[in-house]
Amino acid sequence: MASLISHRPVRRAAIAGAVALGALVIPAAPAFAQPVSIPGVGTFDVPDAPGIPSISNFPVPAPPTPFAAPTPFAAPTSSAAQQAAAAAESKIGSPYVYGAAGPNAFDCSGLVQWAFKQAGLSVPRTSEAQASAGIPVSQADLQVGDIISFYGGGHSGIYVGNGNVVHAATEGTPVQIASMASMPYNGARRI
Repeated sequence: MASLISHRPVRRAAIAGAVALGALVIPAAPAFAQPVSIPGVGTFDVPDAPGIPSISNFPVPAPPTPFAAPTPFAAPTSSAAQQAAAAAESKIGSPYVYGAAGPNAFDCSGLVQWAFKQAGLSVPRTSEAQASAGIPVSQADLQVGDIISFYGGGHSGIYVGNGNVVHAATEGTPVQIASMASMPYNGARRI
């Protein structure tokens, strides 16, 4: 019958005693992997954790060569004509005044001249002169910033993309964006 005697009470007593002494509750100090050196930063002791590979098993990349120049940041660039289109768009809502060339009121050619001046370019003052400035551009090849002429060269605006032009239309109508199809197209010029 001795083989039927259970040893469980003895095991329970041993576990209870171990818990009371803190043998199972208080962990030992964490085991540290070998120190990890990161060039240019320092050396660090990294604790090992069960189930997580030691950081010392991962390769540390070589530091960059001392003579490697960093890649400079390149800001997006825009052409002077695109800058002129943006300047003209900034005046949307400004009043139309015959003979005005900005900065607070415009006629059509005055808006075009003022916008290109903001981009550092010089264009003629009148719509007729603007219709022959720069180089001719076909309607199929328009780019943002091209000068568009309407009404046989008597009205001008700046192409802003998607078939639209920013222009100072007429007395009582502020600077606005309109479809090129809303006026009789005469031609386009690229400065």
